[in-house]
Amino acid sequence: MDTITHGLFGLTLYGSVNKTNASVPMKRSLFFTALAGSQIPDIDVVANLTETGQIMQQMWHRGLTHSVFLIPVWAGLLYWISRWLFRVKDRRIFFLAMLAVFIHDTIDLFNAWGTGYFEPFSSIRITFGILPIVDLTIWGIILGGFILAKTKPSLPSFRVYRGVGAAILIYIALQSAQGFWIEYQAQDRYDQTELAADYIPGHFQVIGKEGERVEISRDTVWSEPQTEYTLNSDEKADLTPLFEQNPQAKPLYDWSPFVVIVNDKERLGIFDPRFYEGNGSFLHEYVEK
Repeated sequence: MDTITHGLFGLTLYGSVNKTNASVPMKRSLFFTALAGSQIPDIDVVANLTETGQIMQQMWHRGLTHSVFLIPVWAGLLYWISRWLFRVKDRRIFFLAMLAVFIHDTIDLFNAWGTGYFEPFSSIRITFGILPIVDLTIWGIILGGFILAKTKPSLPSFRVYRGVGAAILIYIALQSAQGFWIEYQAQDRYDQTELAADYIPGHFQVIGKEGERVEISRDTVWSEPQTEYTLNSDEKADLTPLFEQNPQAKPLYDWSPFVVIVNDKERLGIFDPRFYEGNGSFLHEYVEK
């Protein structure tokens, strides 16, 4: 998910904690931990400051820092930082940090970008594609909870935000059921399939590949798939010159579930069809001939 959505999850998590009779330092510690825990896995973006990091961005972003095995490590770090900053010693801080990091790592599985959830023991990028990277529905649910908490002071705010969390889980479950069914049906038509959620709930892009043909179609559980784009991938092309002249191409090739290979008179290159929008995909690497 995007940075704002992760931050909103952190604020929702903080709001869901019952802070009755909590001291000011304790509240500050809970706020810091929930917000920092919701963002800390994305610390891997600092790798982009190096030349190697820029080349390996596709493989490194959402890689090891998003591993489920690092959750207690991040939680321990945040616990000690919080204890040092606010002089609060309470094991609830550690468990809140665990939950915040777990939510960040796990929610990232549900969009098309993918996450190295089991690194370093597995290099497989898990991607379900049933949520958009920027999910306005989740924003709306959280905004609704915020308005309710402000306009209904008789309702304990922590119960309101727990209700927000439950509503988000129901939404994700509904999206998952629809997305998995659509992809299951698409597997009869293609050798390889990937899913990418649209901004409108229940609407998905199905990216299917069979031989050298790649099709991108719109689909819902209540309608027939509508093909938007049909692309040709030159599977026989020699990509060695591309990898030699453009070091970023190999990480993209290894990272993507499958790519479209472009080999014409002007250029040789690849792009990820999950992010294709008519005039191209923003995830692409080419060399001029």
